[in-house]
Amino acid sequence: MKSGRPALSVPKLAARRLMLETQHEPIALMHADCPVARSEGFAARAQVELSLDGKTAVATLYYVRDHLLGLHDVGLSEAAWRRLDARDGGEIAVRHARPLQSMSDVRAKVYGNRLSAGQLRSIIGDVVAERYSDVQLAAFLTAFSSQPPDHEEMVALTRAMVDAGDRIDWPGDVIVDKHSVGGIPANRTTPIIVAIVAAAGLTIPKTSSRAITSPAGTADAMETMTPVDLDIAAMRRVVEQEGGCVVWGGSVRLSPADDILIRVERALDLDCTAQLVASVLSKKLAAGSKRLLLDIPVGPTAKVRTTREAEEISGYLIDVAADFGLATRTMVTDGTQPVGVGIGPALEARDVLRILRGEPDAPRDLRERAVMLAGELIEMGGAAGPVEGRALADAILADGRALRKFMAICEAQGGFREPPTAPLTHVIPAPLTGRLETIDNRQLARVAKLAGAPRSRAAGVEIRAKLGERVEHGHPLLVLHGESRGELAYALAYAEANSDMLQIRPA
Repeated sequence: MKSGRPALSVPKLAARRLMLETQHEPIALMHADCPVARSEGFAARAQVELSLDGKTAVATLYYVRDHLLGLHDVGLSEAAWRRLDARDGGEIAVRHARPLQSMSDVRAKVYGNRLSAGQLRSIIGDVVAERYSDVQLAAFLTAFSSQPPDHEEMVALTRAMVDAGDRIDWPGDVIVDKHSVGGIPANRTTPIIVAIVAAAGLTIPKTSSRAITSPAGTADAMETMTPVDLDIAAMRRVVEQEGGCVVWGGSVRLSPADDILIRVERALDLDCTAQLVASVLSKKLAAGSKRLLLDIPVGPTAKVRTTREAEEISGYLIDVAADFGLATRTMVTDGTQPVGVGIGPALEARDVLRILRGEPDAPRDLRERAVMLAGELIEMGGAAGPVEGRALADAILADGRALRKFMAICEAQGGFREPPTAPLTHVIPAPLTGRLETIDNRQLARVAKLAGAPRSRAAGVEIRAKLGERVEHGHPLLVLHGESRGELAYALAYAEANSDMLQIRPA
């Protein structure tokens, strides 16, 4: 029976686009004297639910006291604007965000409790629905980091992340894949490995990430040569035609929770083993991988610092993968220095092309690592017998089959183009004669980012010496590449102020 009382109306404000880039976090701004804000009792930093034409977004609220906004306006960050598909002046309904039931489970985790599969499914569902603020996500990740990894919990987290997104199934049981734990600049082996392995007759559907805090991700480097923003149908067509692909994982919505969690994890500079295991395996399972090779670089300024830590992570990855029927091998590799010469999307892509084309100045260390990993994958896929994979991988690269396959994959993804070249460069010479003794990967990556990478595709830095090599006073040690003088100047100033990132032992 109807009570006869009128339904309560939800207050509405006019949408205003602020052109405020907050990366992924929705932000709403209101005037401090906004009558809706006052009547609803919204506090600064409160979570509010915004609705427009059936679309909703949960945003963090802030106030302004000047004339940026009218009393009946709500200003939206770009993330909120995109999520609502808003239009200027559109009537935005504003209410208090509904309490997140799954946050009670996050709080339980903070107090040291283990989470069940159902609890993790609920949390990850809310994460993917973008109901969590960055503060709440930080609490979730910190709680996981504060406890020793638990096998059952990692399995449950991995499964929840897989189930929250799309999944691709491929015919047959021999679907191979490779992943690097990362943490060192460059190391752009993936395009080379995909070309070699696909040329060997195996299927390798590779989804890769963009940079979040690094100078380039594999997708960024690959995008300087061919489109990577393919949907699942296009990805499937490329793989069926050529046996492999290198596409951006974000465009195919495989384990979407991973992209959200990694963004916050890296902002916290937090290494969470349980999240790392679930992150790697959920994306590989969602992409339909059946046999996985994991590259774990180890070095004092890499993500994994010690061999003992690498062995521990390797054990967790192999054990959890086994629960899903994913055959996994790990290889511990050298993470003491960048792999290749260039650091930055186009510079890394040029290293890849030099190797595929067999050019004499191609970086030897990148070629050797790519051949080693490709050979292991070829053996895992059954295209070569034990200890025969590396020789086959080397032959496929040397005789041009890998180059032809790479170009065919690029054409299938939308066409090949040469990577761009930066209009500005600056050479930093060696300050003395001696041998290069140490390299700080993180500071070197910082130089590349200050130069403009990855936003400026051609920007970055080249390192002209490897550990143990002799350098001559005055000869090029680093070459900065930039698309703007301002960014190049910032990179140069940082490099000069932190010259100890490359330590040379006097001859």
